[in-house]
Amino acid sequence: MAMNVGSGGGDDASMIDINMTPLIDVLLVLLIYLIINLPIATHAVKLDLPTGKGKPPEFEPVVIDLVVDFDGTYYWNGEPVDSFQTLESYFRQAARDEPKPELHVNPNRSVKYDFVARALASAQRNQITRIGFVGQEQYAE
Repeated sequence: MAMNVGSGGGDDASMIDINMTPLIDVLLVLLIYLIINLPIATHAVKLDLPTGKGKPPEFEPVVIDLVVDFDGTYYWNGEPVDSFQTLESYFRQAARDEPKPELHVNPNRSVKYDFVARALASAQRNQITRIGFVGQEQYAE
């Protein structure tokens, strides 16, 4: 009588294997995610920011208040301007002044953009370089 003792190669022996397909799928998804998101995360804008406190100005700048009313009327330091040519002459005169003045533009909330753009273009043509907008709290609503 021959018995196969210890032959372990029979049909009843079970072999346990790990299913690698889900693991490979997860790794591929992670790889694709990193390929897509790493360039976005490493994108940077290089800026040359000031490093220290600058010295305060030696004089108070001359401020010109330009108000643009809802109907396109211009007010130069509170005085109404009768025409656009007069406004241009004010800009030419202000550009000749030393120190250079600051132009504070205060457009009305309902004015057409064209009136403000024309005034800004005229100031730029006449070498007024220090321009700022004031009265922005009316747009916060």
